[in-house]
Amino acid sequence: MRRLLQPDGSLVEGGCSRLGPEQLVEALRWMLLSRLVDARATALQRQGRFGTHSPVKGQEASVVGSAMALDPAVDWIAPSYRELPALVRHGYPLERILGRSMGRSPAATRIPDGVNVLPNQVALATQLQHAVGLAWGLRLQGRPGVVMAYFGEGAASEGDSHEAMNLAGVRRAPVVFLLMNNQWAISTSREVQSAGQFFRRAEGYGFAGVQVDGNDLLAVFEAATDAVARARAGEGPTLIECVTYRLSFHNTTDNPRRYLPPGWLERAECEDPIPRLEAHLAWLGLWDQGARAALEAEVAEEVEAAVQAALAMPPSRPEDLFDQVYALPPERVRRQRQELLQHVQEP
Repeated sequence: MRRLLQPDGSLVEGGCSRLGPEQLVEALRWMLLSRLVDARATALQRQGRFGTHSPVKGQEASVVGSAMALDPAVDWIAPSYRELPALVRHGYPLERILGRSMGRSPAATRIPDGVNVLPNQVALATQLQHAVGLAWGLRLQGRPGVVMAYFGEGAASEGDSHEAMNLAGVRRAPVVFLLMNNQWAISTSREVQSAGQFFRRAEGYGFAGVQVDGNDLLAVFEAATDAVARARAGEGPTLIECVTYRLSFHNTTDNPRRYLPPGWLERAECEDPIPRLEAHLAWLGLWDQGARAALEAEVAEEVEAAVQAALAMPPSRPEDLFDQVYALPPERVRRQRQELLQHVQEP
């Protein structure tokens, strides 16, 4: 497993960072923003003001480190449902992402034109085939874009995962498969999902595979940068397995204490990627308690502004359920729409 940054923040022997000081602080900012959004969204969900939320907590280095290898102007992201900081960095406004989970109007929360992000996918692995098709299309058009497709080790058990990677290998599509192995597919442990290491599957599809410490921002960024460069040069896909830990519930409907072995979470917290990066910045002389307090205050202000902006958006209407689906809705859909509107208008 590739690692550059030790849990204590020191570099491994002979290791070096491809990220400069400003980029390291930028990465930490994205990670802290993600952690704060998780806390705020969870609190709002418990109050009945937010939909189901899947925290990024514990996986921030995998998400941010990979996203920072992309150029938002030309590259695309095909997300699952645990990549919020990558989406915001790529140009999807935070208030729109939050508004989507707060029942606001689809017109107000849609992905803006020009932002190269596909919609979140909760159905496991379905986004991978979309990603491959998009990447293949970019190649056929002679465009320089690369697609970063995110999924988890649970999604890797789906047939869609095999089909997408098989086609990507055959077509040499410029796609990077970013597999976040957080050890648990809800309550199903990694050990009962697959007998082998996930990254080794890439060889069977005819492209490169690599396993990295998913809590090591530097290692993730290095692997992702190399993979994006290969894809952009026409050398085909890469499968990156980020070995990480989910330091929270799967989503806000879940109670991990019901299935995690005793002590598992406490051991996993020792690998938390945020203290690791903070320790590295302190080692470089770029971080102290004052810097942390200032950055946390700045991020908190940004998150609160996004929450308030989302709350100010117009609410969804019942008919929004049917809009933007069919250019010419079939009769049965028109009938269902009319029945719904009559029902909600009844006293």
